[in-house]
Amino acid sequence: MALVDDILEAEYRTDKIKVHGPEDFEGMRKAGRLAAECLDMLVPHVVPGVSTAELDRLAREFVLDHGALPACLFYRGYSHTLCISPNHVVCHGIPGERTLREGDIANIDVTVVVDGWHGDTSRMYGVGEVAPKSRRLVDITYEALERGLAMVKPGVRLGDIGHAIQSYVESMRCSVVRDFCGHGVGKVFHDSPNILHFGHPGTGEVLKEGMFFTVEPMVNLGKHQVKLLNDGWTAVTRDKSLSAQCEHSVGVTATGCELFTASPAGLFKPAIQGA
Repeated sequence: MALVDDILEAEYRTDKIKVHGPEDFEGMRKAGRLAAECLDMLVPHVVPGVSTAELDRLAREFVLDHGALPACLFYRGYSHTLCISPNHVVCHGIPGERTLREGDIANIDVTVVVDGWHGDTSRMYGVGEVAPKSRRLVDITYEALERGLAMVKPGVRLGDIGHAIQSYVESMRCSVVRDFCGHGVGKVFHDSPNILHFGHPGTGEVLKEGMFFTVEPMVNLGKHQVKLLNDGWTAVTRDKSLSAQCEHSVGVTATGCELFTASPAGLFKPAIQGA
């Protein structure tokens, strides 16, 4: 365990926000691209009847076959490559015998380690034909991410990102999860700063060119409260309402942000079939 931790966390989280140079951007591009390619690979396999364990197996083999490491495997005792969170599961759903069913929506989250750099991304998948309320939630979640990313540039404060996401989500009569957030990323899996998906404009740390972090809003169709199941990982909505999430790893550039985890196949935002 210690050896794996040493490999995955060659550097450690501190309260200081790291600012990176051009070579670091190249490292994150490689890691982010592979993570996105992994999620692209899964698209034709997310069908009614597939087990979440099978999707996890496919992802693990894909990552290892490309000379990378699955960051979640053995991370703090977690024993899987993916987190798969269907329907009212907010995040950190554990792959297992459960099969996906017609009409499900599911978030799949993967992080890969390439030459020490972490590529962290997640996206939503529709399983077969999906009900209109589910498709609406997924669309709102992607739009919330886009609005948050549109705020990312030097001089903007972290609260501006959170406010852009929260104000849009609540205008659509949904809610933003408060218990989980985005995070700094790079040589460290979960680094400073925390990226809240709610907040007030003009508050928080000022963004600087070279900062790396994730933006990953979790949006509930009902209330924002969540609860943690007895497995210590799986978070679900308290009111059992549907939840959706999507995530990019980004770097702050001189004029905006670079998406390290953009889908090479253009599949990041799904074309979900309607029932």
